Amino acid sequence: MGITEIVGYGFVALYILSLVYVSLFCLVQLHLLIKYLNPVKKSSTNPELSGLNADNFPFITIQLPIYNEKYVVERLIDNIVKMDYPKDKFEIHILDDSTDDTTELSQKKVKEYADQGFQIRCITREARTGYKAGALRDAMSIARGEFIAIFDADFLPCPDFLIKTMASFTDPKVGVVQTRWEHINQNYSLLTELQAFQLNVHFTVEQKGRFNAGYMLQFNGTAGVWRRSCIDDAGGWEADTLTEDLDLSYRAQMKGWKIIFLEEVTAPAELPAEINGLKSQQYRWMKGGAETARKMLPKIWSSDLDLRIKIHATIHLLSSSIFIFVFIMSMMSFPMMYLLYSLDIDTSRLTIFMASLLAIIAVYFVANVGVAWPRENKLKMTIKFVLLFPVFLALSMGLAFYNSLAVISGWLGYQSAFIRTPKYGVKLKTDNLTRANYFSDSSDWGSVFEGLLCVYFFVALIVGLNYQVKDFLVLHFLLATGYLTLFMYAVQSKYVR
Repeated sequence: MGITEIVGYGFVALYILSLVYVSLFCLVQLHLLIKYLNPVKKSSTNPELSGLNADNFPFITIQLPIYNEKYVVERLIDNIVKMDYPKDKFEIHILDDSTDDTTELSQKKVKEYADQGFQIRCITREARTGYKAGALRDAMSIARGEFIAIFDADFLPCPDFLIKTMASFTDPKVGVVQTRWEHINQNYSLLTELQAFQLNVHFTVEQKGRFNAGYMLQFNGTAGVWRRSCIDDAGGWEADTLTEDLDLSYRAQMKGWKIIFLEEVTAPAELPAEINGLKSQQYRWMKGGAETARKMLPKIWSSDLDLRIKIHATIHLLSSSIFIFVFIMSMMSFPMMYLLYSLDIDTSRLTIFMASLLAIIAVYFVANVGVAWPRENKLKMTIKFVLLFPVFLALSMGLAFYNSLAVISGWLGYQSAFIRTPKYGVKLKTDNLTRANYFSDSSDWGSVFEGLLCVYFFVALIVGLNYQVKDFLVLHFLLATGYLTLFMYAVQSKYVR
């Protein structure tokens, strides 16, 4: 066997290894879907208030971490004071690290509602040390609540949110209650529609599936309630990862605390409405996930947790790494067109991996058509799903390059700032977010590289058509479309005003 063949087989092995990893990820998702649909036992938790009355409502501190959110901060505070909970049993702390006129707006609202008898205050810091985690950590010393409810600036929980979530804390080992996100501006654009499409899976099949199976799950940083003693026992908020919520969730569960996920209780929020906001959010989530895995996996495997819980916790914490393998598989697919035939490899054997695609289709169908989407005609919803899924797949594969950089950076321990995702208060298609002060029209070399990748996969598509190599046509079309979409969004954000 010559050096050319050895290198060729090495490339094929790398491609198949990536394909196997992606397929296993999809099958794990299918496993969670099965757990979601068929829980081992019915949850004893329900969203009805039980065992509480006007004499024993626990005191709650509602924390609202804010940083430069002038378009949504007033809406947030107006919403929070509508909580259907005894006014003397909760306080509102606006943790405002802003550097613009957001703080002035916050303070006006504080005065307005303090005059109405609400226990509300605006808390500012001299330095934004530790970013969101630092704000939450520093505010614990003045929080009087036995329970801590946390909402990001763009969230609009329903008035009965506290009533419904507090019922789950009748079990003294429950440390956290997380609720399902809904989306205020899902219909604003294709970009927001696709984000909702993915998040609906996490907040149904993934979270509820893990909960039903008894696996470790996570607090998602907002729209949830913590038992204060759980935070203290787990070591408090730490700012050494970009996903302080995931980090504290795992430390709490390793201390024996439980996390309850309430799919029935929802909290609407605003999705990033432009590409730079989406990318910064994805980067923070992916890098933070890798940082948390790097930090927590050694502790998990040295603990006395059940083996199945260790295995699934590992899969969970490594989930962001899927993008590295998607990117490798994508880049290798072009040379694979030549290698499979020059090395006389039977391509029919690779069709077994189609099972993973069918698995992920089932997961997304149940999460969106079955649960999250508004009730409409079933045929209409199915047609919408059939049209939307390939677009989602294309954009997800297109994000693999950017997200891979984030994951690698996290694993290597490179430090970076917590870049918050700006919100604009947009809901209707007619809302013009380019006029907003926070709108970023910057583009970087990453967008240029995405443009080059678009060309790369279009060339692969043309080569495949010219030489009648049909095995990768659909894949290359989706990849070319995904990277073209990202590149066009980047161009739009820079030049279209």
